[in-house]
Amino acid sequence: MTTDTARVKAALREQHIETPSWAYGNSGTRFKVFAQQGVPRTPQEKIDDAAQVHRFTGIAPTVALHIPWDTVDDYAALTAYARDRGVSVGAINSNVFQDEDYKLGSVTNPDPAVRKKALNHLLGCVDVMDATGSRDLKLWFSDGTNYPGQDDIRARQDRLAEALAAVYDRLGDDQRFLLEYKFFEPAFYATDVPDWGTSYAHCVKLGPKAQVVVDTGHHAPGTNIEFIVAFLLREEKLGGFDFNSRFYADDDLMVGAADPFQLFRIMHEVIQGGGYGDHVAFMLDQCHNIEPKIPGQIRSVMNVQEATAKALLVDIEELGRAQRSGDVLGANAVLMDAYNTDVRPLLADLRQEMGLDPDPMAAYARSGYFEKIRDERKDGQAAGWGA
Repeated sequence: MTTDTARVKAALREQHIETPSWAYGNSGTRFKVFAQQGVPRTPQEKIDDAAQVHRFTGIAPTVALHIPWDTVDDYAALTAYARDRGVSVGAINSNVFQDEDYKLGSVTNPDPAVRKKALNHLLGCVDVMDATGSRDLKLWFSDGTNYPGQDDIRARQDRLAEALAAVYDRLGDDQRFLLEYKFFEPAFYATDVPDWGTSYAHCVKLGPKAQVVVDTGHHAPGTNIEFIVAFLLREEKLGGFDFNSRFYADDDLMVGAADPFQLFRIMHEVIQGGGYGDHVAFMLDQCHNIEPKIPGQIRSVMNVQEATAKALLVDIEELGRAQRSGDVLGANAVLMDAYNTDVRPLLADLRQEMGLDPDPMAAYARSGYFEKIRDERKDGQAAGWGA
């Protein structure tokens, strides 16, 4: 196995993992939203919390915003606020799923007035990108139908294509959109963007500023996500990840919690396919319902770090030799050797070299930040679902 730790550390120093503003707010299941102490009340306080994740991990320098959850009057001021705290605004996430008007869909709704409202929101999100300097617009549509015959499936694809083309034309030269997919929920019969192939087909037709984003929780059980990653990288259509874990469906649990070996396999394909760099955006998309918010994000960043470090340790030359010779067990053993390596000492050394505490979780616990925000944020409306 490769022992070039200097090479691995150099690659890990360049890693950037974006955290989402909504991860710091109150969340829960469809039955109950669970309130926690110290939850932020404003977009600025969400940025404060995201800055703590970056402070202790050193590789989370951006925070994604969700519109309208993070709407402010002055986005330039919000951008400056983030910069003063050592982070910057990342992807802008649209929301065309909460309004009553969207009961039958947003951009695929049979009512032209509703479609226009949804499109205006998406174009407004590009305005937010302009104001914040964001590169990425994240698009996810809950659109679909619940019953056979409810609507014309092909017509809905036409409406989707029309809306995507309008957004694409509005993007600046250095901007792009990332089209997310989800194979079910909330539509029970047919989802309008149910899989990577649908997303890919729309993006290919539009051009290079349209990319696919892979949410690791948005697949049927048994789906080989690393194959999807390898294919999209080969086609230069993988724009980013929404990292999380699931046990049954889209649980949005901490990345690496359910299947850390899958996360390793994904990162191996990312590295092999040339996706390890600025082009592919690595973002967490999680809701911490019962665990504390900031530690949940810190642990998630560490989980991605560990999987990446193991993937970087794969002996590519030995793997290639085994593959070319048809040595099935030998090739698998190369991957398993890397996966079974304990990379925690390497990461602890790396953090010390970066001027960080080798144990981010313990360092945060000692910082007193939670006790500070618990006392400061007692009053007012906490951010979260329905707030």
